[in-house]
Amino acid sequence: MSMTRFMTGSNQYQSATTAKQPSITYFSSASPASAEPSASAEVIYPHSFNSPRDAEPLFDSRNMSRDSIRRHIRQERNSMDQAEQNQLALIASRHLLSEIQQISAKRVAIYLGFDGELATNKLIEALWKLDVEVYLPRIHPFAKGHLLFVRYNPDTVMVNNRFDIAEPKLDIRHIITVDKLDMIVTPLVAFDDNGNRMGMGGGFYDRTLAQVKDNKPLAVGYAHDCQQVSYLPVEYWDIPLPIIITPTKRIAND
Repeated sequence: MSMTRFMTGSNQYQSATTAKQPSITYFSSASPASAEPSASAEVIYPHSFNSPRDAEPLFDSRNMSRDSIRRHIRQERNSMDQAEQNQLALIASRHLLSEIQQISAKRVAIYLGFDGELATNKLIEALWKLDVEVYLPRIHPFAKGHLLFVRYNPDTVMVNNRFDIAEPKLDIRHIITVDKLDMIVTPLVAFDDNGNRMGMGGGFYDRTLAQVKDNKPLAVGYAHDCQQVSYLPVEYWDIPLPIIITPTKRIAND
């Protein structure tokens, strides 16, 4: 995997969207990489990581456009071979499952991994065993740029949308409104320490996150560590995430 990264300055280029310092919890590296998320697993964070100094320096994105950052990060995460992808997805899924258990979530919206995103299939199976309702996004058929969330079970009929992404076949009996969810796990292309996220550019999750009131539901970003950058240029419609989970850490901007 090619990792073109550089050390960044201390706080010179911190996003102007927040003056608060993020709270970063490093997960233990002792968890076996082969272990799948378990419905009976104990909550496993916070743990101490070997040392924050062991982490790779962030990619220096200070002088890059949003499109350039997007292209670079997509290339980075897609450069991992399947074995590495699987290993990192298993590790991250254990941490995200613990986050879900911490808030006793009963209705969770999540996504199916695509284009090098962290895979979620093992986590979804664990949630089913815990009797947690799982919902997947699908493009709204009438409201342009918006998402619906549809209940997802092992027997759900799936179809591919115009982006060739699998989504549940529309069934109004299985739709849930955003305010009834306990957590929304959001995919993203890039993120920074301040919880700023960059998606694929369609604004689907920006419009969804605009409906969140007082962290209900709790929005959690989920990404590879290589998707973190030193700085994200933000737009007025961008909504920071209170929590981001990666295979090695939890970043909170509460």
